[in-house]
Amino acid sequence: MVPNKSLDKFELIATLLRSAHQRYGVVFNTKQLRLTTQVVKRRCLTEGPGFLTKTLPRLCKHLDQALTGTIKLNPVSVGFATITGSKLPRFLGELFSLIFQKDGSVLPDPDAKCVRVVRTILLVFYKYELPYTDIQEQEVVSAFLQAEADLSQLDALFAEMRDRYPLYLKDRFTRRKLYGLVDHPISPEMWRFDVIRGARKVLNTLFEHFDPTNIRPRHGPGAVATKQRLWDKFLWSNVSSRITDLYPFDAYFCASSGHVCDSYNSFSAITDQSLPARVLLVPKDSRGPRLISCEPVDFQWVQQGLGRAIVEHVENHWISKFNVFFTDQGPNQRGALLGSSTEWYSTLDLKEASDRVHLELVRLIFPDGITPYLEACRSMSTMLPNGQELPLKKFAPMGSALCFPIMALTIWAILTAASPDAETREGILVYGDDVIVPTAYAESAMAILELFGLKINRSKSCTRGSFKESCGVDAFKGVNVTPVRLRTVWDESSRPDVYTSWISYANSFWDRQDYATYDYIVERLHAVYGCIPDSTMGLSPIEENQPVPCLRSVSAEYRPKRRRWNKHLQKVQYYVRGVKSPSVFRDITGWSMLLRYFSEGAKTSLGVDGSHSDGCKWDQSLLLPFSVNRYTKRGTSMLVHRWR
Repeated sequence: MVPNKSLDKFELIATLLRSAHQRYGVVFNTKQLRLTTQVVKRRCLTEGPGFLTKTLPRLCKHLDQALTGTIKLNPVSVGFATITGSKLPRFLGELFSLIFQKDGSVLPDPDAKCVRVVRTILLVFYKYELPYTDIQEQEVVSAFLQAEADLSQLDALFAEMRDRYPLYLKDRFTRRKLYGLVDHPISPEMWRFDVIRGARKVLNTLFEHFDPTNIRPRHGPGAVATKQRLWDKFLWSNVSSRITDLYPFDAYFCASSGHVCDSYNSFSAITDQSLPARVLLVPKDSRGPRLISCEPVDFQWVQQGLGRAIVEHVENHWISKFNVFFTDQGPNQRGALLGSSTEWYSTLDLKEASDRVHLELVRLIFPDGITPYLEACRSMSTMLPNGQELPLKKFAPMGSALCFPIMALTIWAILTAASPDAETREGILVYGDDVIVPTAYAESAMAILELFGLKINRSKSCTRGSFKESCGVDAFKGVNVTPVRLRTVWDESSRPDVYTSWISYANSFWDRQDYATYDYIVERLHAVYGCIPDSTMGLSPIEENQPVPCLRSVSAEYRPKRRRWNKHLQKVQYYVRGVKSPSVFRDITGWSMLLRYFSEGAKTSLGVDGSHSDGCKWDQSLLLPFSVNRYTKRGTSMLVHRWR
């Protein structure tokens, strides 16, 4: 019998339903399992992938809102019929009955683990990387333009605040002198100034001993607006005069004074224009692409150095190290779990946060000693896909290495300045645009952020109830209810991304004790890839920069058979499949090679790539000796067999 290599989306949902039946057979009995499976099959045939990627997730979003307590469950509002005499949906209604009462309110003692089961069924294909349409591309660009238009409406407000700020300080001093310690009512306008003053004071303390010139510039891993390849980025052809006014060319763009002397003739031809950034649409998932703004190579060079210096400083400074994070999502994730169990903390969701931090707001709250350096390496405009150059009101769009740290510090400083007491300030956690605040402060926090041009997604902000979400963790009643979301599309041919991703998905189901779904995926993996190692074989997860993906458990017949005794390592090795990214070797001029060594040779695990969704990751190349003429060929990994 030929093994089945296909992985059908309907069959995977059916397997998840069978797993739910095994766990909750008392309410979700065999008859309900059969009827629900038939409904899924019929709607998959009639509606296509949209039923799995759009319709079911719409019900889950409604479920999440009901769990927060802001609304009662009403599935009719999202296109699902209800069980007669109740607000429970007919689809999975038996499982919903373990979470909600008939009137749509949350049960006094809901089954938190059932919440995770239901959310996995509804969201498993939500982020599946299916092709998106031209209309979706245009919607993403339109949202970017709308955010810029919204910022333009705040120009007059911030300009007036900037002009009147010195007068406010004088008036505030006069008021304190006249009234002493007696409270005196102030206008909303004065209150806004108080927040700005407090935020500026916090950031002044934070950056009091920070030297923005003490940086080590470097190139980022991604594309640049000027379109140089990785090995061409060190051959300068244009360096903006805005940068060199504060970061002199010979000190920050050259390896040494000898580099300046030897390359004087070529350096004389370098232009000093301030080139625009370039909007780029990159694949995300079926909901549409992600928009980033590629920076010119000279701006990116300094941004990376300054951004890394800011991150390291903030994560080690006494005033911010327990509240603002860039390389560790753990505090926010633990905060979400704690908030869901005690309801003492709320999670806020900011919409398009990276596109809504106004440049004038940054000028208002950041110290005068650092603001000129932030602006020196900031792109003032970006080139849209249609060729139009758009002047930027925002400080920096996603793609800039300064976007993530400045956005986080702006949010934190404003919330800290407006907080009523020290206990509230201590309870504020910020990781990019993932924000956690004490529940008593949540409504005020949202109003304050909106007052300064940021936009709150109130439907996803969890300020009531026992459901919270932050930094990839969804929590309910202290239980992690984060669903398994499939991204990589299954392929029957041998592909490294499919191999590694689907092993990871299978392991996630195993960890959730969903063994039926685990077995279904593993069976398909074996049909395509044959023997796969498991975690009981003692293989190192990363060795010589070649990851060895392992399943949690594999039957003896599907474990790798070839093995040997390595007398040097004194252990048994197996001949297993791993992933390797091929290297590209490019010879560049000697001084450029030295400059690359100085900027990248002594790498640390700290990194800022300007992207909130990817965050900062462990660089596997740290395990290899540094080579100035070797580059990793991105997006071209391949499966190889090695002794491990």
